[in-house]
Amino acid sequence: MLSLQETEAAARQLRMELTSVEARSPDDLHAAVTFATKAQAQELVILSAPIMTIYAGQIAELARENRLPAIYNGSEFPKAGGLMSYGPNIDDLCRRGAVYVDKILRGTKPADLPVEQPIQFELVLNLRTAKALGVEIPPTLLAVADEVIE
Repeated sequence: MLSLQETEAAARQLRMELTSVEARSPDDLHAAVTFATKAQAQELVILSAPIMTIYAGQIAELARENRLPAIYNGSEFPKAGGLMSYGPNIDDLCRRGAVYVDKILRGTKPADLPVEQPIQFELVLNLRTAKALGVEIPPTLLAVADEVIE
């Protein structure tokens, strides 16, 4: 998984210890957060996977209950009670995807279209969760946030 490899590389560069925990089913979520808590994790980084999106509320609740600040890549997490998210703007991705569909329907071969990466990202902060966790969000971070949930 590329996102895990990139996260591991960033942790090494920052001289941080990273412990990865896999969750492949809803039953694994509680065990994964419990493991992180027992391992004295200071925070959680939730990587992108369909199960993480489907169970965003449950993951956010488990992180809060275990007093673990967590960052996610989709805004559904802080909206469900998670601390924060930083990731691609999904609306922008859909608009750009529609342009590709239009080109294909007009005859462009998919293989002739360039591979694109997201260009718009969004930062969403949940101040209620920050307060519950005793985490102070710096004013400079609040100033650049795309959305702040109060």
